[in-house]
Amino acid sequence: MNKLLLLGAAFMAFSFTHPTIIPNTAKPLERGVTSVQNDKAFLLDYYRKTENRLAEQLKGLNNAQLQFKPSADSWSISQCVEHIIKTEKMLFGMAKEAMAKPANPERKAEVAVTDQQLIDGITDRSHKAEAPAALLGEGAYTDVAAAMADFRAQRKVILSYLKDVAVDELRNHIADSPFGPVDTYHSMLFIAGHTARHTLQIEEVKANAAFPK
Repeated sequence: MNKLLLLGAAFMAFSFTHPTIIPNTAKPLERGVTSVQNDKAFLLDYYRKTENRLAEQLKGLNNAQLQFKPSADSWSISQCVEHIIKTEKMLFGMAKEAMAKPANPERKAEVAVTDQQLIDGITDRSHKAEAPAALLGEGAYTDVAAAMADFRAQRKVILSYLKDVAVDELRNHIADSPFGPVDTYHSMLFIAGHTARHTLQIEEVKANAAFPK
């Protein structure tokens, strides 16, 4: 695993707490989804919903709004979107690397985290983390169209891959992570869940009293 993937693994370790059931207090998209999914339709729908939610939150924003930072050490919306795009690419690379290895379904019993716990954990904004420098945004996006074009181009690659892979194949590839063994279905859920997490961050920025009108 190269340095960037190691940084990604470290980031994932701090992105959410050890798998535990978290109370259903957030919006339906991020929390409280069905406890057992295990099908392609749910996975693809979760990607669709997270893309739509991001587009909804970015719609109509101007450059001043994209660059606004609630505080000196906070991220702007532009930085959030950059981080989302960079991280989706990195995590997808990690997932493909896991799938390129021989299947190891004999390790399924080692996987303790559920789909629900993973989604609830990554979208729990009460636990914050510091992203690796390679995944930080610099505020490069000055208009929504460019941001969404880059996001959708990356999503197209991921969705094309998912449409051609069987769920059983995703479930039969187990890898070690900082929070225990996970299968690649979990890894794919994590990608979309990470975007949902930072879309919630974007909503927080927009809710700030000083956000430009």
